[in-house]
Amino acid sequence: MARTADFHSANPGSIPGGVNHMQPELDIGPITLQTFGIMFALGFVAAGALVGRRFQELGKPVDWAYELIFAGLVGGIVGARIDFLIENYDSVSDDLLGNLFSGSGLVWYGGVIGGAIGVLLWARWRGMLDLTLLDLAAPGLAIGYAIGRIGCQLSGDGDYGIPWDGPWAMAYPEGTVATDVPVHPTPIYETLAMGLVTYALWRLRFSFRPGLLFALYLVLAGAERFLIEFIRRNDELLLGLTQAQLLSVVMIAAGGAWLMVKGRRGELRADGSGTQGAPMERAAST
Repeated sequence: MARTADFHSANPGSIPGGVNHMQPELDIGPITLQTFGIMFALGFVAAGALVGRRFQELGKPVDWAYELIFAGLVGGIVGARIDFLIENYDSVSDDLLGNLFSGSGLVWYGGVIGGAIGVLLWARWRGMLDLTLLDLAAPGLAIGYAIGRIGCQLSGDGDYGIPWDGPWAMAYPEGTVATDVPVHPTPIYETLAMGLVTYALWRLRFSFRPGLLFALYLVLAGAERFLIEFIRRNDELLLGLTQAQLLSVVMIAAGGAWLMVKGRRGELRADGSGTQGAPMERAAST
């Protein structure tokens, strides 16, 4: 059974005492700003701050953080748009070029793939195409996702959960994908969960050999999305799982297998070679 439902049939007056406020737009004089776009940008800024700190700890130019984030931003937007067009081809095929440059319609997984390609191209250019790059990106990916979900909450863009009448259920009557039906505010859940993942990854950044912090990110981020999908409004695709859950299974399996193989070989912990940061830098930055 699909998890979607009729989200527009309830009487607004029947909404329980949950919070029903959102702010899809901010009007500043003659300028109107989309809150999703603001949070999208802030996510990249926060990720850039973490990446810059890691570059400093690794003895690399801090300015490289801006280059890397810009490469990821451009690649992410392009990938997210292409993914959106692929998934919605029937409705956009009559004006494919116009929809390509439209300001709406971004798919997260497409953004991840496009952003990864952009970052890999940058890393090849700067000679950083190694496992350290993956570890460098892990906390930034987590905090970017957490902040991005704040944008989903403020804009009410449809990333909310299934109908629910619990104590903190809320409706999104003024969202860009509006509903008067009380639902699980899943963007809030995801912000909190990925915020904790960010904290854990940052605290553990000196603990593992190169590549393994990213493997841990795959497991934690995959588990978060897999679990939240059970109360999200997405349709099931295969074996009772949504598309996001199937991709999450791949993430968990890849990261878990990587950690398991290294663990059996006794190659989990950092070897003290300085690849993950010198001892003095560790003490100063924790």
